[in-house]
Amino acid sequence: MPVFDFTDKPDPSNQAVCTYETFRSSLNVATAEHPIMVIADTDDVLKHHSSGMFINPIKRTSFEYQENGEKIRLDILKIDSRFTSLYKWLGENHVKVRLSGSKTNEGFAVYKIREQHFAENGKMSSSDGFLQYMIDRLLSSDPPSHTVLDEDEDITGDDMKLTSIQSITDFIACAGNTLPDNIQVWARRNLVVAKSNEVSPEERRHAQRALSTMMGINWKNNYFAAIDPVEAKRILDEELYGMEKVKQRIIETIIQINRTHTLPAYGLLIVGPAGTGKSQVAYAVAKILKLSWTTLDMSSINDPEQLTGSSRVYANAKPGIIMEAFAQAGESKLVFIINELDKANEGKGNGNPADVLLTLLDNLGFTDNYMECMIPTDGVYPIATANDKSKISAPIMSRFAVIEIPDYTPEEKKIIFSRFSLPKILKRMGMSADEIEITDDGLDVIVELCSGTSGVRDIEQVAEHIAANALYQIEVNHVTRVTYNAAKIHALIE
Repeated sequence: MPVFDFTDKPDPSNQAVCTYETFRSSLNVATAEHPIMVIADTDDVLKHHSSGMFINPIKRTSFEYQENGEKIRLDILKIDSRFTSLYKWLGENHVKVRLSGSKTNEGFAVYKIREQHFAENGKMSSSDGFLQYMIDRLLSSDPPSHTVLDEDEDITGDDMKLTSIQSITDFIACAGNTLPDNIQVWARRNLVVAKSNEVSPEERRHAQRALSTMMGINWKNNYFAAIDPVEAKRILDEELYGMEKVKQRIIETIIQINRTHTLPAYGLLIVGPAGTGKSQVAYAVAKILKLSWTTLDMSSINDPEQLTGSSRVYANAKPGIIMEAFAQAGESKLVFIINELDKANEGKGNGNPADVLLTLLDNLGFTDNYMECMIPTDGVYPIATANDKSKISAPIMSRFAVIEIPDYTPEEKKIIFSRFSLPKILKRMGMSADEIEITDDGLDVIVELCSGTSGVRDIEQVAEHIAANALYQIEVNHVTRVTYNAAKIHALIE
């Protein structure tokens, strides 16, 4: 087996040459048709799997490998602009890699890079997982607005967490340019603090935690793909029976995306009695927009600091709920579902949580006290629910398109019970529709017993009770079908 020598001998006669040009791509999968990079290979010397090392551009931007003891360098012709810093990082750290690619008219198209131990029969390195994590994050990120060859670049990702100082350092070096400009500056400043011996251990710990949180977020641009109004209607129909005008108004509000490819200027405020499906509609809109979602329950938030985080001067400081929502979602484009917005004014001594929401609703950026950084919010779409809109302040109301959901009529409740509530519960219990019969007078009694409350929650509870009772009779009394008339419903429910 040949000994690989990748030591670069100084040669004053050679000037530094960048042989490649960059191209922009937002694709999240690399293939031979859409590669990470293209390497010059006019003599067809590279195989499907080729092992070697990238050469840092002190001479030429090249890929170097050895064949029969001979060192061969091939120029790099093209690089996806998201990967220029990763390529440099691999070269500067002398990382041995195995490239997977295909011969094309342009050259050798590389679509996979793995870290490798050459001395162990081509075995993958134990640290290859981190390289693959960074590559996956880069593929899921937007291209940088501009590519600067002597600066760093960024990335975005999912399962793996960047917790150690070394992994955060490498991550920023490989992916810094795909971060928003202000976060690039913030990240480098906090990395200095996290590595410094001139600050307290507490300050270093807070800086490292903040970096780990921020680097876990995929910072995407604010371009939104068009929505299909037919599919949107279908999704709303699954969550909301009838109320065609309400569903039409919801679609009218969000379909603006089809022309502007940005989020509507106003969020949605869904107002109506308890149990009418307001929260389900909010989740349905998030599904229509194909966005991750997070929930803020204003009934349980009575201190603005819960939203904004606490200052790092405190030992137990931590980010606020809003920042943690971004971190948990792992991306900057998401739906904030704000439940019970009418309770946002009920602060207890330390300020009003509703005032904090204004900065989130304006999409101009949100500042978390712990992160000490302005968080871009132009990819956030707020959807709020409320029972009583009279308790919501005028400034907050002005940020929403208000859609009121009326209570269901008795006839609508009958249909919801028969077509939706009972079948859903039967399916969950493993029962068939043939095992239960509800007579017309029995259905009238069900609706009558639930007439004192709004929404359909009581109807769903009655359906649960009836199904459980029927299952008991079938299993214990060995009957095949249970019929519920008015008298049986009265006896069971009252």
